[in-house]
Amino acid sequence: MVVCALTHDPKCDMPLLTAALRLPVAYVGVAGSRRTHEERLARLRGAGPTDHELDWLRSPIGLDLGARPPETALSIAAEIVAHPRAGAGADLRPGAHPLARRPADGRRSQQSGVRMTVSPVGREVARVDGRLKVTGAARYSGDYSATNTSYAHVVTSTVARGTIRSIDTVAALAAPGVLRVYVAGDGRLRLYALAPEFSFFGENYIPLQDRTVRYYGQIIAVVVAGSVEQARDAAALITVTYDAQPPRSSLADGPREPSDPTSSGEPSSVTVLAPGVESIDEALAASEVVVEADFEQPVQHHAAMEPHTVLAEWDGDGVTVHAGAQMPTPFTILLAQRLGVLPQQVRLVGRYIGGGFGARVIVWSEAPVAAAAARELGRPVKLTLTREQMFTLVGHRPHLIQTVRLGASRNGVLNAISHESVAERPAAGGWNMIPGHSTSDTLYNTPNLRINPQQVILDMPSSWAMRAPNEAPGAFALETAMDELAVATGVDPVELRLRNYATVSPSTARPWSSKHLDECYRDGARRFGWSARSATPRARVDGQWLVGTGMSSAAYPAARQAASVRIRLRDDDAAVVSTGTSDLGTGAWTMVAVAGADALGLPLERVTAEIGDSALPPGAPAVGSGATHSTVPAVVAAARDTIAALKQLAVTHSGSPWHGATAEDLRYEQGRLYGNDRSMTFGELLRALGSRGLDATASEPAGDPPGYSFHTFGAHFCEVRVNRFTREIRVTRFTTVVDAGRTINARAARSQIVGGVIFGISGALLEENHLERDTGRLAASTLADYLVPVNADIPDIDVHLLDRPDPHLTGPLVEDGGEVGTRSLGARGLGEIGTVGSAAAVGNAVFNATGIRVRKLPITLDKLL
Repeated sequence: MVVCALTHDPKCDMPLLTAALRLPVAYVGVAGSRRTHEERLARLRGAGPTDHELDWLRSPIGLDLGARPPETALSIAAEIVAHPRAGAGADLRPGAHPLARRPADGRRSQQSGVRMTVSPVGREVARVDGRLKVTGAARYSGDYSATNTSYAHVVTSTVARGTIRSIDTVAALAAPGVLRVYVAGDGRLRLYALAPEFSFFGENYIPLQDRTVRYYGQIIAVVVAGSVEQARDAAALITVTYDAQPPRSSLADGPREPSDPTSSGEPSSVTVLAPGVESIDEALAASEVVVEADFEQPVQHHAAMEPHTVLAEWDGDGVTVHAGAQMPTPFTILLAQRLGVLPQQVRLVGRYIGGGFGARVIVWSEAPVAAAAARELGRPVKLTLTREQMFTLVGHRPHLIQTVRLGASRNGVLNAISHESVAERPAAGGWNMIPGHSTSDTLYNTPNLRINPQQVILDMPSSWAMRAPNEAPGAFALETAMDELAVATGVDPVELRLRNYATVSPSTARPWSSKHLDECYRDGARRFGWSARSATPRARVDGQWLVGTGMSSAAYPAARQAASVRIRLRDDDAAVVSTGTSDLGTGAWTMVAVAGADALGLPLERVTAEIGDSALPPGAPAVGSGATHSTVPAVVAAARDTIAALKQLAVTHSGSPWHGATAEDLRYEQGRLYGNDRSMTFGELLRALGSRGLDATASEPAGDPPGYSFHTFGAHFCEVRVNRFTREIRVTRFTTVVDAGRTINARAARSQIVGGVIFGISGALLEENHLERDTGRLAASTLADYLVPVNADIPDIDVHLLDRPDPHLTGPLVEDGGEVGTRSLGARGLGEIGTVGSAAAVGNAVFNATGIRVRKLPITLDKLL
């Protein structure tokens, strides 16, 4: 017989080979560490296989022997199969084992009933909401309507700093269909300040409550009319005069002040010095090789596909708001404070959202303005921002200048890292930019470390987090400097990073919960063909193209947020998994369904997800790459509690065949209860008892297990071609390998990483919004002016996921998994890791192609002349 490994490698042709040769074959999944494989192999050759290992021969799921190295995993499988205890129970005919014919998406066959044949976790699962989206049936915020809806259009300021002297609304009020015109300072829209503890999650002024102008593009009036066109046309008739002042618009315009503390309350400035070293400057002076460079990144915008839309409808003293929000429950708290009502009086519905990237984290001005107008007017109000207004009213990544200094030995071993920065901090409020965190304090081992972020208050539109808000710009600076150090020392960039591999957190000395970044480097280099690279710039020429390659590291924190999940078992043998998280296009609908199917042992099509509604149990915020690894533990806990409730019902209800037994007498497996020589599906039991369903809710707190540092890691490899004559840049190949713990949905995970890499390529080569210093106006106001990639700009991106469960997330890993509802998944977030470092990989490849180092983004052809 032949034992075949089912790998994720599309080039693996062993299944085809064994089928063609008509050989008996057993199929085994492979994943895990070499030490784990070797320890298991030694035990097999001694004590023999366990009952669980023998079960894989008959199991519909198979035994996960864990992916590196496959040859050892195959040896383990062979030992199990050859052992006398395997007996005749193994059906080794070609294709006989269920793994040889399992569905690609984990769905059950027509004959499989309630039972889950294969867990969908880690597999190629199509989006459960995919058909709704491609057929137009998915309803986004702008698709909702209400009876007697009115429409609002906002008017924005045309100066960046000053006060409003007068607003002439006579013509607007006389325009057809106009119902109301609200202007700054007129007091009719009752809005209020946020409580101090929530002030971080909103702008620091109250919309339309005074006549102060804080930035160009601020809302200063709103027109409400019977149609979108009437409101827009009337808004154009409003004239405003100002007492303007020169805006503070440059990082050189104001004094620098320290950045705020981190989100965990720790100082943003970090200093770690080796014994006897007095300062980072002393450490750098003692280094044999020093690299120092300044890096600049311009304002960047989220540019989500769906413009921000709000539909507000009051019913008595409560309001329902249809809007996109990355944090549905916090959104209701913040909006309630703006409106002066209780949080339970606000309901947020946002089931489908056309992108966020951070812009939909906080409550901006449009939601409270629309809701307050609907309250004052006594009828529903819908407000949609124009694309031009999106560039000023919903945040941006701040303008940033960084200085990185690296000190090392001649063979490239780091002695010191200094990472200083100065960022724009808008006077109206904005993001606390600390780019050295989770980059310079995370990636490399160094005895001396200094991180010093600063900020300058400017009269700019409010800034906010944008995909990998600190980590992406920080990694561009650090990883470019590391490439410069590789050139200065003559050490290969991959080898340089391995020589400085951090086995514990450099800033806290805490061990990593799980880290396989070294494997990301080696796998990525192999997949990409890094060994063929020449370190000499301009060494490779293909016709009129200069060809270069570059690489970089990536890291992103894996912080768990609080989450609650409710699971309802229905009498039709289906389940509903409900949690108030959001899907921004990231795949949360499918993630919730997959996690529920796995935890309950049900086919995926028998599990329905409910998300995107603040009326559901409070879900994990869709921020910080945390939605998945915060939600999954709560799903597992809810499944555990629901199964416990089902057992309790079975032993306490007088109509149950198990009445009078104890819950410990019953076993739940794949949708069925077993005990006392009988079994029933949960649907059969519920129908027998006259119950439509049974549910339980479980909550998991925020925070990771103490004592460890939790991060997702990755490595990028990029090839570019630069035209010798025009200096046009083309990215032609890109490989990314990621260590993000257990993969929940392989298809969605790859898609997220591809999207993140595209973000990085876009920031490296295209994105920039020029600021007019005299007026404080951001020049780009459409997606024709503000460039983002199109399909022709992006090559096929090769993504590989290591799929190594994090043993310290979602509970301890156990060999047999235990009863359903107790298993660990060990997933970490991956929504932003693709953006971290990918711009540096592009820039490093451009240097390798041309010999020109560009440290000011974007890398445009004029900078290569």
